[in-house]
Amino acid sequence: MGGFFGDAPLWFSIPFVSIFVLAIGSIVYAIIKGMAERAKNNASEVLTVPVKLIAKRTEVWGGSGDSRARTSYYLTFEAQNGDRKEMEVTGEQYGLSMEGDEGMLTFQGTRFKKFERSMQA
Repeated sequence: MGGFFGDAPLWFSIPFVSIFVLAIGSIVYAIIKGMAERAKNNASEVLTVPVKLIAKRTEVWGGSGDSRARTSYYLTFEAQNGDRKEMEVTGEQYGLSMEGDEGMLTFQGTRFKKFERSMQA
């Protein structure tokens, strides 16, 4: 009746329990943080502002062993007042966009909605 670790000494049990508690705490924190960001985005008003696309970047992650690599796509926009906003976008939107494009950015909080390029003469 010694519990999960049986008759293991305390110096042996404490690190394993600590790692378990830390792992569960990290998972709970990530879930709560994601839910809070979603709630904040949902409460934010949808804005459309004139911007210029000033940078594009990708982030590749995973791909070790038998898992496949994944790519996240980001566009950085600059508003007329100098404020910059980096938004995660789809691969299609990333491919259709070019640095220097100007147009109207529609977003809600940190959530990208759309970018409509202006037709320049």
